[in-house]
Amino acid sequence: MNITTTIDSTFARISLCGEIDFDTLLPLRAAVAALPPQVTDLQWDLTLTSFMDIAGLHLLFTPTESEAQQRRVTVTGLREQPLWLLLLAAELHPTVFDLCRLLPDVALADLRPAAP
Repeated sequence: MNITTTIDSTFARISLCGEIDFDTLLPLRAAVAALPPQVTDLQWDLTLTSFMDIAGLHLLFTPTESEAQQRRVTVTGLREQPLWLLLLAAELHPTVFDLCRLLPDVALADLRPAAP
C-alpha cells in the first residue's frame, strides 16, 4: 500500500493506493496520527482503492483516542465495492454510519443503482 499525505493549511488529503483491511488499518491510522494539530478537515481519497472491508468502516467512523480532536472527515473517489460497503452499513445502521457527514456534497439517492 502506498499512502500519500498532502497538507494545505487546515486541510489534509490522504490518498492511498491499495486495499483497506486490517493489515493496512494501522499504517492508515498512523498517517492520521501524524497530521499536525491545525488540520481540521481530512479528506480520504479512495480513487485507487478497489476493496475495503470492515476495517474501512472503523477507519472512517471510529476515531482512536489520538484522533479524538474534532476533524471534519470526508471521502472522495469512491469505487464500486467501497461504496457498496458504505451504503450497506448505512442502510443497516443509519445512526452509526452517517453518510451525510462523510459525503456532504453527494445526494445519497444519486449513489444507489437504478432499480431494474
